Amino acid sequence: MRRSINLTGVAFALLLSAASSALAQDYPTRPVRAIVSTSPGGISDIFTRVLGEELNKRWGQPLVVENRPGGAFNIGARACADATPDGYTICVMPSDVLMYNRFLFKTMSYDLFKDFEPVTQLFFLYQVLAVSANLNVSTLEQLAALSKAKPGTLSYSAPAVPHQIFIEAWKDKTGADIVRVPFRGGGEAVTGMLTGATPVSFVGLGNLVAQLRAGTIKGIAIDATKRSPLFLDIPTLKEIGASDEVTQADFSLWAPRGTPKAIIKKVRDDVAQIAADPAFRDKFLIQRGLEPVFSTPEEFSAYLQRAHIVAEATAKRGNLTPQ
Repeated sequence: MRRSINLTGVAFALLLSAASSALAQDYPTRPVRAIVSTSPGGISDIFTRVLGEELNKRWGQPLVVENRPGGAFNIGARACADATPDGYTICVMPSDVLMYNRFLFKTMSYDLFKDFEPVTQLFFLYQVLAVSANLNVSTLEQLAALSKAKPGTLSYSAPAVPHQIFIEAWKDKTGADIVRVPFRGGGEAVTGMLTGATPVSFVGLGNLVAQLRAGTIKGIAIDATKRSPLFLDIPTLKEIGASDEVTQADFSLWAPRGTPKAIIKKVRDDVAQIAADPAFRDKFLIQRGLEPVFSTPEEFSAYLQRAHIVAEATAKRGNLTPQ
């Protein structure tokens, strides 16, 4: 009897696997929604729209971008977690920020490791500490001096918690007078710098390529192991003696928990094939200050486990207290 039950279970599992594979072969049969946790105009928003154009060619169905910025990326994450896990909602969110949010908020409306399916880590971002050219500063020392000469007038934005910790530690060390303001996306950070509302930002390099080349924004340092090939004149934090640590911010592709594995694999494989095209890779990744990854779901899951440990250590070092 037990052997019969076991065989029945195996047959049922094989039937489910076959059904899932068939479902993935037909997928998608209608438009797919992409929840993007940043405002329009930022790196992840632009990339998702470009990626959607390529996926449309493969799928014959549009990728409909839905921006859900704000709340330290929690708004987009909540919308993703609440979505129906049928494969017709995918989400572009920063795994590094979402991982740190549990150290910042007493109440979380989602669990990064329970409410989402990791699809692929899309790319890492070169992070650049930059200032409006109107400030007429080129170094951290000059920025600190300016902030103390004009107390209460300077503000900064930074999407990643480690970069917030870096700037706050720099403030404590130098006595710099600069206040952090909420960050909703790369597009808003650029606007804030150009208007002077938030003239300092530690943000993805890709947001600022045009402005850095035009000279309206000045790069002070990059958080990376080496200088960006796009801006060899901008030193790394290590080179200027500001930090020996490298914090890699990223944007990744997720799905609501329970999304069929076969669909997750199809989405990842299609996205990775698009990104493997040399012309696409150079134009939409390398030239925008991005480091391509496009890991498998399994590789992405392993990365999350390692990053989880690093986040705990960084949060402890920064004395983060949930509010």
